[in-house]
Amino acid sequence: AAQTDCAIMLLGETGTGKGVMSKYIHENSKRAKEKFIELNCAALPENLLESELFGYEKGAFTGASNEGKKGLLEIAHNGTVFLDEIGEMPLQLQAKLLKVLDSGYLLRVGGTVYRKINVRIISATHRNLHEMMREGLFREDLFYRLNVVSVKIPPLRERGEEIIDIISHISAKANKTYRGSRANGDFWRRKKQKTNQPSSTKQEKRK
Repeated sequence: AAQTDCAIMLLGETGTGKGVMSKYIHENSKRAKEKFIELNCAALPENLLESELFGYEKGAFTGASNEGKKGLLEIAHNGTVFLDEIGEMPLQLQAKLLKVLDSGYLLRVGGTVYRKINVRIISATHRNLHEMMREGLFREDLFYRLNVVSVKIPPLRERGEEIIDIISHISAKANKTYRGSRANGDFWRRKKQKTNQPSSTKQEKRK
């Protein structure tokens, strides 16, 4: 999936590493030398989410910069945009995003000029989007635009022996960052036999 240029949707519980996976996909894609930008759709109110994603022209709203501002989609031209928690995006913005993906052109908030963009979208959610579509909370046409390839990421408790490799990688990265000498994979294999597995990568990183 990384080598293709299609949209990818990452599915899984919170903390299963969807953000890590999105970066891995970008770094192994044809767009690896271009920008990778991520945005959590649940972290901003609707008006700020719109201006962050699509940008705005000067004077578009009270408090807007006199010079206007590029949105993340425009900044990431030729690169990859990771939209985390896509299920939290309001319907109005879903429609605007769909139009951009269908046309390849973007209109900033308060603007009149359409700007050509070329980005790959990777999205992620822990929500049941099929249920949201039935309830009218998520657009079906946008779902199929984003879900060309879907990747379900299981929690660590379901990964069996794979957990050792993941923990070893996290430990090695921590050792390099903090110049430490935390336990290696052999230690964790012995420890795994005595303790329950964590359910998420976030829990493991806190140890």
